[in-house]
Amino acid sequence: MEIAIRSAGAFTFAERPDLAAPEARIIWHADFDPGTLDVAVVPTDRADPDHIVLDDLAPWLTVVADRGGREHAVLSDGWRRIRLDVEAGSLARGGRVLFLYRLKGLASARTRLLPLRRFLDLARHRRFTATLFPRDPYIDRCIRLLRVHDALAAGATQREIGEALFGVGHVARDWKGRSDSLRSRVRRLVREAAGMAEGGYRSLMRRGRSRP
Repeated sequence: MEIAIRSAGAFTFAERPDLAAPEARIIWHADFDPGTLDVAVVPTDRADPDHIVLDDLAPWLTVVADRGGREHAVLSDGWRRIRLDVEAGSLARGGRVLFLYRLKGLASARTRLLPLRRFLDLARHRRFTATLFPRDPYIDRCIRLLRVHDALAAGATQREIGEALFGVGHVARDWKGRSDSLRSRVRRLVREAAGMAEGGYRSLMRRGRSRP
């Protein structure tokens, strides 16, 4: 699917931002996603042993074009994703193509090795292999921060947030107890949620997600 980019920023919603997360296809700017693969796409034929049939990738592929006509793409099943930036050629035209992968340096090449393995595995087996997408241990805290942000936006107090996260009974026992640990924990979550909403979310893509 090809969709024109309508705004600049850290990311572009390739689909409506009101979609549920598994249905949306978010394309982060490469500056914020160190695992973005830079590729050139060259037409080829069946005789080339390295060819990829783009129609085979169509179920997961979303392609967007920026104002200069350069394509940016994501391959995703809603839960796992592989980001591509196209330096030459096109993913939107389909057909049989040869991918040329641009890796450079030491640190920047290292962050792209796992995304490249993921892409090659998807192109070969037409599925996202779970072992190549280990669960991010930070995801539970991110979900908690989203809940805190939503609660604050709805006008909840810190005590109400504590009750939602840790239980009414726990808050009733410990909110005004000798220890301030529960209230301190909620205050930290409130500060962190506010920081994420103010731009801290941009750091999430750099949390070692490209490490094998």
